[in-house]
Amino acid sequence: MSTIRQFVDTHYHHFNAGAMKRAVQAYDAHLNAGGKMFVTLAGAMSSAELGISLAAMIRAGKVHAISCTGANLEEDLYNAIAHDFYEQVPNYRDLSPQDEQDLVDRGFNRVTDTCIPEGEAFRVLQAKLLPMWKDASAKGERYLPHEYYYRVALSKEINDALHIPRENSWLIAAAEANLPLFVPGWEDSTTGNISVSMHIRDEINIDCIKSGLHYMMALVDWYKQQTAAGTSVGFFQIGGGIAGDFPICAVPLIRQDMEEDVPHWGYFCQITDAQESYGGYSGALPNEKITWDKLSIDTPKFVIHSDATIVAPLMFSYLLEG
Repeated sequence: MSTIRQFVDTHYHHFNAGAMKRAVQAYDAHLNAGGKMFVTLAGAMSSAELGISLAAMIRAGKVHAISCTGANLEEDLYNAIAHDFYEQVPNYRDLSPQDEQDLVDRGFNRVTDTCIPEGEAFRVLQAKLLPMWKDASAKGERYLPHEYYYRVALSKEINDALHIPRENSWLIAAAEANLPLFVPGWEDSTTGNISVSMHIRDEINIDCIKSGLHYMMALVDWYKQQTAAGTSVGFFQIGGGIAGDFPICAVPLIRQDMEEDVPHWGYFCQITDAQESYGGYSGALPNEKITWDKLSIDTPKFVIHSDATIVAPLMFSYLLEG
């Protein structure tokens, strides 16, 4: 039986298959040359259980920082603590409005074919975060959103109650490694919404949670530290949206707004189903990023038009075999 690496090298030569092979080989070469890789997670990759392969990548030292949406941050923990209560709806395309109402009446929120149980997921995580927010509010302390999540992910109480093997949670792997994590637009998430409601009800001071601007400052510092040491940082983008748009801007921020000389991102790959359109950025071709001072002419650039739930685990498995 061939390995994933042998299979891809043997069969994937053309079109999106060829783009995937060239991209993963360049990712491998970037790491082998001493580079680091910055990964971005959009969509619902945590609910798609990308953690099974991504956690292994983190532990193998093949992912060095992550930018993710607030939904991906929380949904990895949701899956970890409530997996047995999830329901699958393979025929989701056939659901009527009444079927959808029946799901919500039963306490489920649907993400395509996956239904997340509110009581066992949202409210359990809320109960873990709220005391931390209250304590920080009382002390006048402020932390980035993921710093609270890291504390939850590493807590004995959570780890004793996992519904999945701990090695399948990318957030636990990231917390164990204290991986640099950046969560732009965290307020656009369930627990972000909950934090606002807690502030309005005078249960916490919302200032105990830092904002996306603080994340950008942290990212600028991180990128400058890496490149000052002579390290080339690659950009591996899963999907589109703010998870990718936010961090890629750190380079022109430093180069143009701070007027400091740092190298461009040293590798770029995007897995997306978005097509180039009038003014749309998620489907914009990599060469457009040259005009925004994010990539250089010489940056290796790849676009794989496909389903990231299929392609990303395949690429990660290829790299883990190396």
